[in-house]
Formats: sequence, structure tokens, C-alpha cells
Amino acid sequence: MAAAARILRIGLIPGDGIGREVIPAGRQILEALPSSFNLKFSFIDLEAGFETFQKTGKALPDKTVEVLKSDCDGALFGAVSSPTTKVEGYSSPIVALRKKLDLYANVRPVKSVKGAAIPVDLVIVRENTEDLYVKEEKTYTAKDGTKVAEAIKRISARASQRIGKIAFEIALKRASIRGPNSAVSPLVTITHKSNVLSQTDGLFRETVRAVFEENPSYSSVRCEEQIVDSMIYKLFRQPSYFDVVVAPNLYGDILSDGAAALVGSLGLVPSANVGDGFAIGEPCHGSAPDIMGKGIANPIATIRSVGLMLEFMGETEAAGKIYKAVDGSLVAGEHLSPDVGGSAKTQDVVEDILKRL
Repeated sequence: MAAAARILRIGLIPGDGIGREVIPAGRQILEALPSSFNLKFSFIDLEAGFETFQKTGKALPDKTVEVLKSDCDGALFGAVSSPTTKVEGYSSPIVALRKKLDLYANVRPVKSVKGAAIPVDLVIVRENTEDLYVKEEKTYTAKDGTKVAEAIKRISARASQRIGKIAFEIALKRASIRGPNSAVSPLVTITHKSNVLSQTDGLFRETVRAVFEENPSYSSVRCEEQIVDSMIYKLFRQPSYFDVVVAPNLYGDILSDGAAALVGSLGLVPSANVGDGFAIGEPCHGSAPDIMGKGIANPIATIRSVGLMLEFMGETEAAGKIYKAVDGSLVAGEHLSPDVGGSAKTQDVVEDILKRL
């Protein structure tokens, strides 16, 4: 007798701009997974974003958080339009979601396809809950009458330990996928600025290194360090050198967006916000208001984020099927969106990947 299908409940949060165009693409991919994976999906539409804030006064409605906690096994988040100037009462809903659901790791693989001029295959693991993203800022007037703004940078041993552990676990997993005969050995690069920020970045560096030194199961992994500015230089000069890069929140954000340039577009780069037992897939691109409604948004970052979400839900074979279909589409090059030099519409790209599934 065949085993009952695993039913996964997925929250869909399109957010703003092209998020409303690419999240439906993610749903199509899940619905099209072959029956051999024995998976079924149900979907719950949820609201969050700047447009939600403009309508309701809340960027992240309480109901969205409650439903994710009580009724969902995972979620997909599209994009958010965060204004660059202060808007009273508004703060980023994705940053709030990471904190409310304790999604302490942001995992961002950056990988080129076979035959690319610059081979890239690395993962940036970004601490997701603290650093400058605690958003504790203040302004005041100094004694000389000038205006001063300050922001708190918070680094804790607990958060650094958790992010260090997941980085080393990812390095081991990648090594197992490559196999014992691979010429590539697992490497974790700790990125920091402790030469200047000796207390905060110093604590991050020391804690992550302690995770490595105190766990015998990581003995097959090499552990190195890079100061963040030299890391950026080396990342662009020698991207193939790196395997897993672990960094505090702000550096991880900058590094992962910069690394996207190595593979051609933010529209190709996925991420997953990961906690203990829950994951939200999220494309790395923003809301792209300049192309909103034109039907040309690249859905691949979202589709790859679907795969990442499934990976962290334990469905690695289904995730691998999605990655293979995406890579096949990119290598064929017949259905490329404008951001990577093609003229295909969003749905054209989706249809090509669906055929490959």
C-alpha cells in the first residue's frame, strides 16, 4: 500500500511590486512537482508590505504572523518597497518576520550555470536577527548645535553561535553532495571587521571560531577569516575560492547582493530565512517598481527560493529537481528574461521550467 502523501501548507506573501508577479510563479512550480515525490500542497494567501501599510496602517498584520505560526509549514515572501526616507509608523515587514518567527539564518546560494565564464558556487550565511538591523536609532542635538544620529550595533554570543553552527553544517552538507572524490574541500570563511570593531565583531569572530574548534564533527572543514573590505575585493577577484561565507547581518546583506553581480542578476539569486523548524523562501531582488506590471520580472530567484524552502523542510530530492530544471532552462538560453539579456516574459520562463519538471 502506497504511503500517504505529505501535505505541506504554504503561506504566500507577495508583498509589493513584482512580488505579486513572481510568487504565483513559485506556486505553479510547487503544484507541478511530479507525483513521484508524494507531496501535496495547500496555500494560504497573506498580506504584508508597504502597500499593506498604506491601506491598513500596519506593514505586518498580526493575522499574518498568527497564521504563519499556527497554520503553515513554510512560506514564500515576494518583495517589499521600503521607502528611503522615514515614514512614521512604518518598518520593514520582512525584518519583523525574521524576528517574530526567530528565523535567525539567511541562507543565500550564489551559483553560476555550467559553462559560465566565471565559475561561482558559494553560499553566504547571514545572521538574520541583530547587528544594526535591531533598528535602535536616535537623533539628538550636540552641544555645538549640530544634529547627530546614532544607531546601535548589537552582536550576541547566542546569535553568533547559532549562525556559526548552521554555516558549518551547510559546509558539511555541500561536501557530502560533491562526494568523497571531489577536489573541493569544505571551507567556511568568517567575515568581520574586528580590527576596528573589537567588541562587537570581535565577539562574532571569537564565537563562530569556537563553534568550529569545539566540535570534532567539523574536523574535515577548513575555517578561515577575512576582514569584510578585503573579503569584497577577494570575492570579486577569486569567487571560485569560496565555499560557505558566514557574516553578521549587515555584511551578509551587502556581500550577497554584491555576489549576485557575479552570476548576472539579482533575479537569479534565491534565499531562505531559516529557523528551527520553519523556513521562508525569499528572492533576493527588491520590488522593482520600474518594471512592475510589465510581465518581464525574472521568476528564477523565486523558483530557486521554492527549492531552498523545500530543502529546509527535508524535501531535498524535490528541491534538486527544481534546481535541475532551472539550470537546464538557463543553459539552453531560449527563454531568458530581459535582466539576463533575453526578451522572454515572466510566464514564458515559468512555462519552460515547468516543461523541464
